[in-house]
Amino acid sequence: MKNLNNYYIKTNRSFSFIRKFAWILTVLVAIGGQWEPKLGLIVIFIMAGLTITAFFNGRYWCGNFCPHGSLFDKVILPISKNKKIPNFLKSKFMIIGFLIFFMANFIRRILKIFQAWGTYDFLDKLGYLFSNTYLMVLIVGGILAIFINVRTWCQFCPMGTIQKLSYKLGKALGFAKKTEKKITISNQEKCYKCGKCARVCPFQLMPYMEFSHNNQLNNIDCIKCSTCVVNCPAGILSLEKMSRS
Repeated sequence: MKNLNNYYIKTNRSFSFIRKFAWILTVLVAIGGQWEPKLGLIVIFIMAGLTITAFFNGRYWCGNFCPHGSLFDKVILPISKNKKIPNFLKSKFMIIGFLIFFMANFIRRILKIFQAWGTYDFLDKLGYLFSNTYLMVLIVGGILAIFINVRTWCQFCPMGTIQKLSYKLGKALGFAKKTEKKITISNQEKCYKCGKCARVCPFQLMPYMEFSHNNQLNNIDCIKCSTCVVNCPAGILSLEKMSRS
């Protein structure tokens, strides 16, 4: 049996300006927000952005705009052990349990802050909460990124879970069906079955084994980063809107 810890390949995942440099925003908010708390208010717009984009296009934000994703893929990947992500961190128990824990703690803290509504330092307190949250992700996610895999945190990230819920709503209402893009294979018979798409996938999905009858990857955890598209030896993968067939 092959050692999956040596199976995954480190490869470039930063194909745009945002994906190369969005990590700077993470450091600015998480670290700078400790001295200038209002920087943390930026997170409100990030949360709104990821929720709205997920409604129309699944976890696209995670693979293309997320500042933490940029930090993990661009800065930490070179020093990461790049191991197989433990299955229990991907389990529904972990994902749902951590979401409940995170939201309960977050709501408790934000209700306390709103007692200061209308006071001079309300925005500072609110910003400080978001800055501390970003700092927590930076520290915990960074440690997991170095010693396990750069996208370990993303498996149970509360914002990722919120994106999936938003996507399911968008899909149920019919919006995502018209706007979502998915990893698409032009012809499954031309696939080498080499598994390289799986070896380079940040989320350790296995596209070559998961394509549906309409030649698309329907896995809800696909972050549509196009890393598999760029690295496909046969050049038969692309990111396309959902097939109507």
